[in-house]
Parts: sequence; structure tokens; C-alpha cells
Amino acid sequence: MVDNAAQQPLLSGLLDPTPQTNKKDAPKRRFRRCKSAPLPEYAPAEINGSNSLPHSQPFLGKIHPSFRKVAMYLTMYLGVGTGCFYLISPGIGGKRTDGLLDAVYFCIVTMTTVGYGDLVPIGVPAKLLACAFVFTGMALVGLILSEAADYLVERQETALVKALYMCEKVGQAEILKEIETNKVRDKCLMVFALLFVLIVVGTIFLTAVEKLDLVDAFYCVCSTITTLGYGDKSFSTKAGRFFAIFWILISTICLALFFLYVAELNTETRQRALVNWVLHRRVNNMDLEAADLDGDGVVGSAEFILYKLKEMGKINQEDISLVMEEFEDQDVDRSGTLSVTDITLAQSAEVAK
Repeated sequence: MVDNAAQQPLLSGLLDPTPQTNKKDAPKRRFRRCKSAPLPEYAPAEINGSNSLPHSQPFLGKIHPSFRKVAMYLTMYLGVGTGCFYLISPGIGGKRTDGLLDAVYFCIVTMTTVGYGDLVPIGVPAKLLACAFVFTGMALVGLILSEAADYLVERQETALVKALYMCEKVGQAEILKEIETNKVRDKCLMVFALLFVLIVVGTIFLTAVEKLDLVDAFYCVCSTITTLGYGDKSFSTKAGRFFAIFWILISTICLALFFLYVAELNTETRQRALVNWVLHRRVNNMDLEAADLDGDGVVGSAEFILYKLKEMGKINQEDISLVMEEFEDQDVDRSGTLSVTDITLAQSAEVAK
């Protein structure tokens, strides 16, 4: 994995401005853990765009922005869709129960692309609206997958890990480390458990309310959550469609999340295998030549770390170049090191521009 670009003197003057001769006489350097970057809430008021002091927020302000955004879009979608399909209800044929309930139910089966066929658009306006709402509904499902659902799973994951370590004297740092290490695996397990519960609940409901036998109920559940929707078995009663409004939306998104996390887990497993291989293979002369970024014939700790990170696929040459450009912009006195004076001068220059 020799990268010719890696041999360019990108870190010249940064890694170690002093000569590296007589290393046996030099004291052994120790690394000090650096503090984390300041969080946005502790950043200066000018950066946050407000000069006022922190104040208590109302209840709605405490809700995560992902939930607020998704809830707003979902409410708009269901509100507009229900209103439109209710107004053109004569153009929708099939098994009817209640006008308003059927409109909401039709929105959900259209949005999730289940499409049982128990309610179908037969008029021209209804068909055009169905075409429009199926695309916007799929986009909304994608938004839910990328925003609120993922955040909710992560919060439940944190609660689960804390519960597992409740009887042990484990600090917050250990809990966070455990969450980070098995993050994707825990997500897969939690979503699978939720999906299993949804399948069981849906099967029991179809058996009890829709009066389907056990096999047909399970068959209907599977064809629904996979959005197959043959239509030979569906929710035909008023109570069933009211239940389906919530159950179909949650179960279809849950299955999509499960497949997403399985793919992510597979990628993470391969990445960890690559990292393990890189860390345990022997370093040879070609590795040292590629790791010598400043071309001085000696590989320092920073050069070695950068080279290993490149082999692991964590960073690439473009990332190093961009970071070096930022460093050179901040290094006003061109000393090869950054100080408070450099940062102050750099900020003053930006303000002057």
C-alpha cells in the first residue's frame, strides 16, 4: 500500500522542527491526551448567533430538532393528503368503512408503497394525486429513516447499556466506550427485537379483529412490512384500518432500518478486519519510505500515525493536504508550530478581510 503522493514533504516543519539526530540521548517523549473540542453550546455568543445568556426553553424547545422536523413534515403530508383524498372520495373505489378514516388509511398505504388494492383510485384526479403522493411519501420515509428513527434507536441503545451496567460500578466513560464499540451491533439487535414485537402484535391483531386464521394473519403481516401488498388479505374493518395507520408506518420503517443496519454492520466488520491486519503486520522498508512524509529519512510518531491511518482507510492524501493547508494558514509567523499569537493574528486577518 505504498502511496507515491505520501512521499511528498507535506508535514515539513510541522512534525518536528528540531533536528532528529542523537535520538538515543533525547528524552523519551510522552503523548498527552488532548481535551475535546469545545461544544457548540459553550462557543462564544458571536458564533452561536446570539448575545443573550442561556435561558430555560419551553417544552417544545426541548424536543430534538430531528423529531420536530419529521413531525412537521409528516403532519403536513397526512393533513394535505387526507384532505385531498377525502374531497375526491367518489374517485376512490373499493371496500369503504369511514370517509375520513379511509382517507388517512389510503395516505399511509400509498406513502409506504404497500398498496393492498382494497382502496384504489378510479378517477383521473385520484390517480394523479396518488402518483404525486407516492413520490412525496417515499421521500418522507427516507427523511424519517435518516433523522428521527436513527436518533430514537441511539437513545434507546444508551438506556439499554446503562441498564445492563446498573448493578456494576461503571463510570460514564466506560458506558460511552461500550456504546461506541458495539454501536451498530446494538442497533441491529434492538431494531430486530422491535420488528419481532411488531410482527407478533400485527399477527395477533389480524387474528382477533380481522378474523383471519394464524397462517393468513402472518402472511398478511409479512406482505405488509415488506411493502409487497398483494391485496388478497388486508385491513377491512374500521378498527383494523385505525390500527393499520400506525402499525404499517412503524413496521415498514423498522424493517428498512434493520436492513440498513445489517449492511452497516457488515461494512464495519470488514473495516475492523482491515484495521486488525494493518496493526499486526510487520513494517518493512517500503512502509518506512512511504511514511516519511517530510523526506528527512526518519519517521516520527506523527508521520507513522498518519501512514497507518491511511492504510486503515480512515483518511486519505486529500484529507492530509486540506489539514496542512489550514495549518499553514493559521501558522502566521511560519515557525512550524501554532501558538495563541498565531491564532489571534489569523483571526484578526480574517476580520480585516
